[in-house]
Amino acid sequence: METSNVDIDDSLYSRQRYVLGDHAMQCMAKSNVLICGLGGLGVEIAKNIILAGVKAVTIQDDQIASYKDLSTQFFLKEEDVKSKRNRAVASLPRLAELNPYVTVAIDTEAFNESTDLDKLNAYQCVILTEASQQLQLKVNEYCRNQNPSIKFIAADVYGVFASVFCDFGDSFEVIDQNGEEPKEVLIANITKGNPGVVTCLENQMHGLETGNCVIFKEVEGMEKVNEEMFKVTVLTPYAFSIGDTSGADYEAYVTGGRCVEVKQPSQVTFESLEKQLSKPSLTIADLTKMDAPSHIHTGMLALHKYRQQHGRLPRIWNKEDAAHLVKISQSLGGNDTDDNLICKLAYTSSGCFAPLTATFGGIVAQEGLKALTGKFTPLNQWLYLDACEVLPDGDTIDEQEFTTREDRYDGLRICIGDSLCKHLNRLKLFMVGCGAIGCEMLKNYALLGVGASKDGLITITDNDLIEKSNLNRQFLFRPRHIQKPKSSTAAESVLEINPNLSIEAMQHKVCPQSEHKIFHDRFFESVDIAVNALDNVEARRYMDSRCVTNQRPLLESGTLAAKGHVQVIVPHITESYTSQQDPVETEIPYCTLKSFPSSIEHTIQWAREKFESLFSHKPANFNKFWSSHPNPESVLQTIGNGQQIEGVVHIVKMLKNRALTWQDCVEISRVKFDKYFTNKAKNLLHAFPLDTKLKDGTLFWQSPKRAPTPLEFDIKNIVHFQFVVSLARLIAYVCGIEVTQEDIKDENIQQIVETFTVPEFVPSSKQIETDESAKKPSVENSLGDDDLHQCGVILDKLIKDGKTKSNFLVLNPVVFEKDDDTNGHIDFVTAASNLRATMYSIENVDRLKAKRIAGRIVPAIATTTSAVSGLVSVELIKIVKKSPLEHFKNCFLNLALPSMVFSEPGECEKTVINPSLSFTLWDKWILHGNKDFKLQDFKKHFKDKFGLETSMVVHGVKMIFVPIMPGHMKRLSHTMVKLLKPSPGQQYVDLTVAFDGQTGDDVPGPPVRYYFSK
Repeated sequence: METSNVDIDDSLYSRQRYVLGDHAMQCMAKSNVLICGLGGLGVEIAKNIILAGVKAVTIQDDQIASYKDLSTQFFLKEEDVKSKRNRAVASLPRLAELNPYVTVAIDTEAFNESTDLDKLNAYQCVILTEASQQLQLKVNEYCRNQNPSIKFIAADVYGVFASVFCDFGDSFEVIDQNGEEPKEVLIANITKGNPGVVTCLENQMHGLETGNCVIFKEVEGMEKVNEEMFKVTVLTPYAFSIGDTSGADYEAYVTGGRCVEVKQPSQVTFESLEKQLSKPSLTIADLTKMDAPSHIHTGMLALHKYRQQHGRLPRIWNKEDAAHLVKISQSLGGNDTDDNLICKLAYTSSGCFAPLTATFGGIVAQEGLKALTGKFTPLNQWLYLDACEVLPDGDTIDEQEFTTREDRYDGLRICIGDSLCKHLNRLKLFMVGCGAIGCEMLKNYALLGVGASKDGLITITDNDLIEKSNLNRQFLFRPRHIQKPKSSTAAESVLEINPNLSIEAMQHKVCPQSEHKIFHDRFFESVDIAVNALDNVEARRYMDSRCVTNQRPLLESGTLAAKGHVQVIVPHITESYTSQQDPVETEIPYCTLKSFPSSIEHTIQWAREKFESLFSHKPANFNKFWSSHPNPESVLQTIGNGQQIEGVVHIVKMLKNRALTWQDCVEISRVKFDKYFTNKAKNLLHAFPLDTKLKDGTLFWQSPKRAPTPLEFDIKNIVHFQFVVSLARLIAYVCGIEVTQEDIKDENIQQIVETFTVPEFVPSSKQIETDESAKKPSVENSLGDDDLHQCGVILDKLIKDGKTKSNFLVLNPVVFEKDDDTNGHIDFVTAASNLRATMYSIENVDRLKAKRIAGRIVPAIATTTSAVSGLVSVELIKIVKKSPLEHFKNCFLNLALPSMVFSEPGECEKTVINPSLSFTLWDKWILHGNKDFKLQDFKKHFKDKFGLETSMVVHGVKMIFVPIMPGHMKRLSHTMVKLLKPSPGQQYVDLTVAFDGQTGDDVPGPPVRYYFSK
């Protein structure tokens, strides 16, 4: 394998880079992978590994494309079947264009027990699909005997059953078990003793586990612990011990310090396939099916034996063949077999269920990447899953339902039957978002035939455009699609998988603003099911509310790096997305950002806010002011009369200080350096000298507060230089000043800086905020006469100097763009945040981490997306099938560990109004009125129908009827039209109504939809 480093294209791999890290990316870029079998599972694995960016992938496949393949193999077309093309040959160009950095080759020779296995030495990882057990055993033995061993994976999907086995050798090194950022906490105290006990500051939870290793930094007093590694023993969530600190060389702890986790590599031992067949190490994923993995393991062994005996798989839904498979499994597993499950395996094994190939395509590909990199904990050693809930219910089965018909749904039909296939064809589905999960979902819909008839329809919407960084995960997009709309491009691409789809692409955001004209109630009522493919909580909550209001099922999912979740939301059966509260994001206090940062996250947030203020908000306000007041002379006259104009002082100051030349831009940047990194520190130390004490006698400058050190500008310091250049370039852009390559040469910058005199520091009289609960003050306080007079003097001079002409009154606001490395945005944020970090003795970070935090980038990888989309698609079929609650599965997965936990969705909670009347979040009471319908009639309706006395009626935020409020009892004789004031054409309103409870308290009722006419 190559040893020299490979350049990583950050514009393509940035989101994945944050998941795997550069070491893993380098390992992958030097690795060769062999994937045998290019059916549905093989192509999913190949797609994900190619997108991830290994050096080379070889696809071995000697099979001719069939109609059954079209159910799962999305890179095959119907013409490939008709022309009898080899699957690898047909798929090669489509796989190769997924990633220009990966060499994709094919091998169409048969791969069997007589194949010379020496060719496997060209690969670091071998992945077998669709292979006989004899071949798996032979290849596994060969791989284990090599030095170093070749990492081996065998995986299959038979019908609605999936399996994967991993063997990475006798000793495999894992360099990072979970991929999480190292834990870091501030220290409150370290005791002298055996053992010494470390307490975290301000009840911060350390998040460590016994056996973790940590180092300490910046501890005062007990300085011997600094930069020394300790193994911890957890005592409480807020304290841990670190061994013997009782010695004389450990002085008493005084103050400060940080504890940082140091990740240690670990060794994992694997057993051979031969050993594991008889004593398997099984991963339990579904806690409601604890015994299923062992039964499926026995069934798979029996299936391989059946195939070896008969030269074929059991016939489709054939009871005789199923009974034979049960008999074989009983001979292998004794009495401990699940005969019903084995029958289902026999019935469906000739088919292939696309949602499972997607799920295992993600899981297996991630295991392959672990094999190449040592990043994340590998599977130990088997994982089995089934989707038996999608199979027909009952004992009476019509075999004709599952018979193949020489079309693209043969593989699916074998599993779920023709009736359910046709139901999927007629489905009307609405998906919001066409990013990574959206692309994978669309591929699954195409394979399942969702909306593939004149009565069916897939509607998708996404208001984003395609960027290069999307190509690493959003596999429906190619370089030629960059800057095109995601939704329409995804629609075009997915039609290449299944031309029969009916699909409509929109570019609207689903939000309150689009609710009345586009995504109104009639729209939601026209769809059968909604699917979220979103990346933010606010949009998820809104979609949830719209689906609850219109009683539509919703499939919710998401990913974060190697983690993913799936939630099924079904009307009148399950709780909704908002039934569970998301953790509230803690906001960094204003005073912390402004004056007392303690972490690199604080300094990066400060730099990002400086960017927005300097280059976005202020220029936008400048333009807005002069578009509202286009005549400077009139502005001068107004303030000369002593009249205030909002924002005028700041705007005139900006006009006065506006850069006119490149030299001005550099000089302003040099002044800003001192303002932010020199004078700020001097002002803080002037206001709070190092020996300042609080009222309780403790030092002001103690952890978590860090005393600043003023920085002295040094043109030879690369960070100082980068700050000046990046800031000057941005100022030039805002001011419309052209910058040439000559301008930004080192010697030219140096000449301007060295001949410019920076104003002397003068201590500021501004009060420094220290209250963590204080909010950011408003931009401009009330102005005095002196402020206005001075403003007038400045503006008068600018007018006389000709600096208020129309071209001076326009700036170019900047929109922060993290993925364009040529615009200098991340350069500025990185330099500014690291300089501020240096000022406060905080460790600097590289550009990559600064970009992630400042750009609020969500780490992502294709494998997780693939796995999650497959699991969502399983639940989609259950909804269409109208399955009971116990058949649905929510899932939380973490491919890094690897961990998958399935659970039954929470049942929708009932609210009891009285012993005979209750409702859930899905209920809605409907009331039809007329133009003469009065509020008293409204009340009477609930009294007559339910025996309830109405105590409150609210529309949005408007109180319609609250008896204790003055004048509200008089409203009883008013018509509902008069009280609610509907807009022309408005048919109804949704009202919040409460009633008198039995204990005297108000009891909320379900939403009431009031129609203005019948």
